Amino acid sequence: MKNIFFFICFYVSSFLYSQTDTTFVNLKDYSSEFVYDMKYASHSNFLKEKVYDCGECYLRLKTIISLIAANKKFIEKGYRIKLFDCYRPLDIQKKMWKIVSNPIYVANPEKGSIHNRGGAVDITLVDSDGNELDMGTTFDHFGVEAAHFYENLTKIQKKNRKILRKIMIKSNFQLFESEWWHYNLNDSKKDPLSNFKWKCD
Repeated sequence: MKNIFFFICFYVSSFLYSQTDTTFVNLKDYSSEFVYDMKYASHSNFLKEKVYDCGECYLRLKTIISLIAANKKFIEKGYRIKLFDCYRPLDIQKKMWKIVSNPIYVANPEKGSIHNRGGAVDITLVDSDGNELDMGTTFDHFGVEAAHFYENLTKIQKKNRKILRKIMIKSNFQLFESEWWHYNLNDSKKDPLSNFKWKCD
């Protein structure tokens, strides 16, 4: 019976993936197992202004499927994904570029970011009590310390980054070298840039 259940889940996921994999969808409609701290829907970000009307996590369906798979693996280990940013309209990318015109940290809007394509997430992990794991820097830290393989970290900070990195890579994501929190879905560069704005209740 258990095998039949997993087969049905796999079949449904495969069907959705093949039919509507590039459709933008809201993560909350597919899972309630994530924690949210959408930075750009508040003033707690390097822009120092609220640029999203509300903190929704929209992504292409294929990104959602891989992200949910990753979160299930984290949950089995006693962790959970906390989201800082998901899909980002191109207009917001232009604002960021004006503030930090450095391609190491912010994608040039002329080429666009994977965030603008619905294939990138900015994340960390929380434990069973909702506490963020110590990753060595805060989200959106503009400095060498934020790089994935920066060496001058404590053992626990390195371990925490490794836990995040290992499962995300196994779940069809690739890291962004200069930001430990940023992960791109594999093959998402081919998806078109978007500037749609989601509706808020």
